[in-house]
This record gives sequence, structure tokens and C-alpha cells, in this order.
Amino acid sequence: MTKSNVKKVIETTEDVTRKIWLAGLGAYGKGFDEIQGRYEKINDGANRIFDELVSKGEKIEEDTKVKIKEKTLVDQRVQDVRKKLGFDSSDTDTKIEELTAKIDQLTATVEKASIAAK
Repeated sequence: MTKSNVKKVIETTEDVTRKIWLAGLGAYGKGFDEIQGRYEKINDGANRIFDELVSKGEKIEEDTKVKIKEKTLVDQRVQDVRKKLGFDSSDTDTKIEELTAKIDQLTATVEKASIAAK
């Protein structure tokens, strides 16, 4: 082999080696780009789902607040009607105590009248 042929073989080998190296870098870059694209797609999907869940939660919270407010208003109206009709539990306890005291007085009066009549 001549010196010129050896030089040509070395240049060809270097060129092929460089191309193999560049092909490897290209494969790495393509894989990286593909993985990054998939990550961004998954991340965007996750963010979209998260935002949808937050929106749904806000709606449920608002609906719940409205229903609790409505129930509170109904409970207050029922309590007001019960109070007006005299069915308020604190009034009932007081009335029972008053009636018990009156019954005790009447019983004592009847006993005194019974003893005096004998």
C-alpha cells in the first residue's frame, strides 16, 4: 500500500467513525425530543385534568353552600312556627313546671278543705 492509499483509508475510517458518532448523537437527540414531547403532552393532560377537578370541586362547594343556606332558612322558619304555636321546647319545660306548681297548690288546697270539712 502506498502512502497515499493509507492516507485515504485513514480519512475514510475517520469519516465513517465520525458519521457513526454523529448517528449516535442524532439517535440520542431524537429519543430525547420524543420523550420530552411525550412528557409535555402528559403534563398538559395532567394540568387539564387537575383544572377540571378544581372547577368541579368549586361547583360542588357552591351547590353545597346554597343547599346548607336553604336548609338553615327552612330550619329557622320551622323553629319560628313552633315558637308561635307554643311548641318551643324551652317554653314547654317552663309551662310544665308552672302547671306542676299549680297542681301542687290545688292538691294542698283540696287537702286543707278536706281536713276542714271533717
